[in-house]
Amino acid sequence: MSNDKIIGGLILTFSMLGIILYGWVVFFTEYAIFALQVTAFIAVAGVLAILAWIGYTLAATPPPKPVEELEKEFTQQSSDEQTR
Repeated sequence: MSNDKIIGGLILTFSMLGIILYGWVVFFTEYAIFALQVTAFIAVAGVLAILAWIGYTLAATPPPKPVEELEKEFTQQSSDEQTR
């Protein structure tokens, strides 16, 4: 059996156990509200962290050169190569 199949089986097994454990905590223990609060916080924080990363990337990345400038550089580079 390949390593990929073993890892896939382990991921499947632990995922199913996690679903069962989470369901048990939410429906059969006194920690249900806490579990839902933690889950909601992690979900919202994850989405907002992704949005923050996208915003940072957009703010920190310099704008691309205009197409006309790129065309000028390309034609200049092509003519330089042809003269060699």
